[in-house]
Amino acid sequence: METVIVAMDQLVKRYREKLAVDHFSMKVMEGEILGLLGPNGSGKTTTINCILSLLKYDKGDITIFGKPMGPEAYDIKERIGVVPQNVAVLQTLTVAENIDFFCGLYIKDKKLRKQYVEEAIRMTGLDEYRKYYPKKLSGGLLRRLNIACGIAHKPKLIIFDEPTVAVDPQSRNAILEGIREMNKRGATIIYTSHYMEEVEELCSRIIIMDRGRNVAEGSPEQLKASLKNRETIKITLPACTPEIVEDLKEINHVYDVKQEGETLLIRCDGGSHNLVHVMGYFSEKNIPFGRVITELPTLNDVFLEITGKELRD
Repeated sequence: METVIVAMDQLVKRYREKLAVDHFSMKVMEGEILGLLGPNGSGKTTTINCILSLLKYDKGDITIFGKPMGPEAYDIKERIGVVPQNVAVLQTLTVAENIDFFCGLYIKDKKLRKQYVEEAIRMTGLDEYRKYYPKKLSGGLLRRLNIACGIAHKPKLIIFDEPTVAVDPQSRNAILEGIREMNKRGATIIYTSHYMEEVEELCSRIIIMDRGRNVAEGSPEQLKASLKNRETIKITLPACTPEIVEDLKEINHVYDVKQEGETLLIRCDGGSHNLVHVMGYFSEKNIPFGRVITELPTLNDVFLEITGKELRD
């Protein structure tokens, strides 16, 4: 039987007349990496702050590790690690001293704390920078230090809020590998990001928030399968005619055909051999064509379909 690590039921949070979280419910299961996604202003940060009991909410219930969460629930809080979007380290301490300081908030045994600090340094690849001060570190190294400070005490639940913002590909890869390793060692993870390819690669389950509500939930595969558009075939076809467009619409699983300049866009709602059928049509009619590209839906497509394409503040 699966163990529920975080349970949130019908959470409501208002800021005067603004309803920031609107009867939001979710569960986080032991050992999973849950992606919590949403546009700017969707309520993600407010929800996380409520989970951590940093904000008072108007209605609802939150339990963590099977116990009610509250401002005084220190036995719960010491089992949680938080890696905030904004780097939160002490400029007057070195890398090793920073990690030791934050670890020391939870681990009082000096020998055990020293062991945990060394393990956090190794996991985040900061060994050669242990005596550096934060101002001497690159953006990627600062992010890794931020992570080390948040996870050194070996929390069972870790919340990552946009941990790879503004870092180079090498640092991003190192951070993602580190998160996978923590998960393999038993940590349950809540992960927020606007980088959809990261979430698709990392998360076993995803919840999409919009306007304070849970608007979609499932694995990346389940969410992509919910789209009508299951495959897009792009063909360079300068000499396209209305007859060709109408003929292609008659092919099984083709539901939309449009011409954009010299490119023909053929959208399919299912099927496993759509490209074969489309190419068969062009071969049968002896119609010359150029470049052919087939694209499967991405998590980004799901996100835009569900939350819309208008800009958010």
